[in-house]
Amino acid sequence: MQAALIAAQEAAGATLPFPAPVFGIGAFVGLAALLLITSAFRHAGSKH
Repeated sequence: MQAALIAAQEAAGATLPFPAPVFGIGAFVGLAALLLITSAFRHAGSKH
């Protein structure tokens, strides 16, 4: 059963809702935003 599913997926090919580079750019932008948010609170513990 599992081999039949794998064979069907390989025959159909990968269908993505967006082109592959869009996922990479989105991941890069998201991680860069998290980095900026994290760096904004870098010295928050030593203010007092």
